[in-house]
Amino acid sequence: MNSQINKKSIFSLLMLIISLNSIVFGQSATDNLKSSVDSLSLTSIIKQVIATYPSVKVAEEAIRNADSRIGLAKTGYNPVVDFTASFANLAPVTKLTFPSLGTFQLYPANNYSASINYEQLVYDFGRTHQNIELENENKAIGEQTLEQVKQKLSLYTINNFYTLLFLQAAIKIKDEQLTTLNEHLQYIEKVMATGSATEYQVLTTKVKISTVESQKVDLVATLTAQQAALNSLLGNEQVSYPVVRNELIVEPPVVPSDSILSYAFHNRDEVLINEKRTSLAELRLGMTKLQNKPLLSFEASGGAKNGYIPDLAKFTPNYIVGLGLKVPLFDGMKNKYNLAQAQSGITSISYESELTKRNISNEVYESEALMFAAYKKVNQSELQLKQALKAYSLAETSFKSGIITNLDLLDANTSVSESSLMLLKARIDYAASVYKLKAALGERIY
Repeated sequence: MNSQINKKSIFSLLMLIISLNSIVFGQSATDNLKSSVDSLSLTSIIKQVIATYPSVKVAEEAIRNADSRIGLAKTGYNPVVDFTASFANLAPVTKLTFPSLGTFQLYPANNYSASINYEQLVYDFGRTHQNIELENENKAIGEQTLEQVKQKLSLYTINNFYTLLFLQAAIKIKDEQLTTLNEHLQYIEKVMATGSATEYQVLTTKVKISTVESQKVDLVATLTAQQAALNSLLGNEQVSYPVVRNELIVEPPVVPSDSILSYAFHNRDEVLINEKRTSLAELRLGMTKLQNKPLLSFEASGGAKNGYIPDLAKFTPNYIVGLGLKVPLFDGMKNKYNLAQAQSGITSISYESELTKRNISNEVYESEALMFAAYKKVNQSELQLKQALKAYSLAETSFKSGIITNLDLLDANTSVSESSLMLLKARIDYAASVYKLKAALGERIY
């Protein structure tokens, strides 16, 4: 009987170690083929999320809207042409009577007119050009915002992916634990029937089983919630239960320590957006300065109307050509305060830029520290697992010799499971921290 339980325990432990190895160190060719069918890779998930998520679509639509505003700004160089027509009946009609010459009517009672009007801006002191540049800068901000949305969405997806990966593996490890515990329970119940074991051993084993089952219930509930979150990201129906692939090998960013901040400032979307916002604010200041500049325009109109002496009823061609000049003289101090407001906007953005850089500095160093800490935990967890495996081997030998009880053997087995889980978590934390550091440095993670 002892030999039987030992063989079952060894088998369960080997299955646990094989399961852990497939998670931590990669999969065989057969496993990879299977994963490509029934599990999702991180790259494919991020690609689908970015292609379909509504917030990305909103940012893309904002860019298309910016293109329309650029086109609208450019229309300032285009002429305006319109057609007008009118009819008016006037009464009474003014008439003049001259002795010996008769009576003359100054205008007809029924007045008709039709004309085509043309207006072209000649010179506006760069106002239209400045407006076009402003809209181009707005589009550049929109494009950078789109990249920022994709980056943040990718980081959120990565966190969800690795949480799912941990939960999947943790449930598998708990299943292995339950298999081993149930085998031990069957064994101890048979031994107790012969009087070689106590009820305490049976009850303690059942408590261990209940504890692991309770832990598994929590893990399954959390897994279901994370699967729902992934379905939401992917735009899938909530009737599917996605499984993610075991991907834990991530290369850390290679950036010299003395230039890590300058690298982040050069690449982070927040910094780039603030730079473009500053340019935009300066353009607005320039636009405000131009508001009191003159406008010179060319105007022409040609058509036909009645009412010309001597034949008032005849529809006669006519035209008008000229230049129009508009010179603002006094705007009630509006431009003065608009300038002050525009200058204040530039100052505010400079303060926001400084705050953004401070936050990025903190984020970079924090992410770097977390990555190094996770790397150390991986090494510590590997050592701990080796020690737990060795302790389990010694416990098996002692159990065969009758020095320890099956409860001591179960404790050693539990230590192996917990060490395996800790190693898995450490590796997942390291992979996630690498992606977080890349995002903090402004590297694209999608």
